[in-house]
Amino acid sequence: MATQIAQTTGAQFTAILGLGVYRPARVVTNDEVAGPIDSSDEWIRTRSGIRTRRFADDSETIHSMSVAAARGALESAKVAADQVDCVIVATSTHLLLTPAAAPRIATELGTGGAAAFDISAGCAGFCHGLAMASDLVRAGTSSRVLVIGVEKLTDTVNPADRSTAFLFADGAGAVVVGPADEPGIGPTVWGSDGTQHQAIRQDKNWIEFFTEIEEKGLDAVRPYLAMEGTAVFRWAAHSLEKVCRDAVDRAGLAMDDLNAMIPHQANGRIIEIMARVLKLPENCALANDIEEAGNTSAASIPLAMETLLRTGESKPGDTALLIAFGAGLSYAAQVVKLPEFSSPQPLS
Repeated sequence: MATQIAQTTGAQFTAILGLGVYRPARVVTNDEVAGPIDSSDEWIRTRSGIRTRRFADDSETIHSMSVAAARGALESAKVAADQVDCVIVATSTHLLLTPAAAPRIATELGTGGAAAFDISAGCAGFCHGLAMASDLVRAGTSSRVLVIGVEKLTDTVNPADRSTAFLFADGAGAVVVGPADEPGIGPTVWGSDGTQHQAIRQDKNWIEFFTEIEEKGLDAVRPYLAMEGTAVFRWAAHSLEKVCRDAVDRAGLAMDDLNAMIPHQANGRIIEIMARVLKLPENCALANDIEEAGNTSAASIPLAMETLLRTGESKPGDTALLIAFGAGLSYAAQVVKLPEFSSPQPLS
């Protein structure tokens, strides 16, 4: 008789059990970023919907911001750190090829040797991590998973680049995913369009930079984040309606069932177009955290989720559509029940 490999089974349903965030202390106005790009407060607000954003200082790192947000998520979920057996960190701005940020974060939190790894899916990274966490719990691979979206984009943006300098900012958000008595995380609709890979990119690879150092010495220009804003805008405005509708359909719901929509905070105009095209119900809250937080890439959805809950526009248990898109171009969407949350956390 042939040997058989045993299989694990996990929870029938999963949910987001708790949410925590970290917002850097420094608030940066449009007037402050407008000078180097020969712009103005009015131009920035009209083009993006942004009025302020948060910039991290030297003490506010990928590691420290992640730990602060994660502690808030654990507190609100009423889950001890040693009950977490997997930590997923979604980021594009941990500027080390190795090691990943997640193992050190997991250790500082006191998880006691949890599996820990980073994923890079641009601004869609948090929704990718959430999908993986839910599947891990349902498969029985993990019991509780901590998902962190964190970025320090100010380390990667050229302050004189008119296409990026006014958009991007810093911050972290984290959630705990675990078993639930009823469905709290719907099926994920995700994918990518590699034909648009140049739309958001690092403008030179590291080998090109090292070669430039050898040839030009101190005159070498470091790599920066580059974006073709018009291409991204057109792709998002015209490609994501189907993704949103598919996610709602796969959750067995209709648009009228949504209490909130939390899109990636890429651009206020994109958010407005998506809401209009989807014909959201009048009582559906629409996250607009970009106005005060800017575009924080993989951190934007948990940060925007926290704002809706903190301001009372939404409440724990509400049904929300999450939709994220970014470099790759990659995208992911799912319907979730909003969790309990904690106030923004201080650094330890």
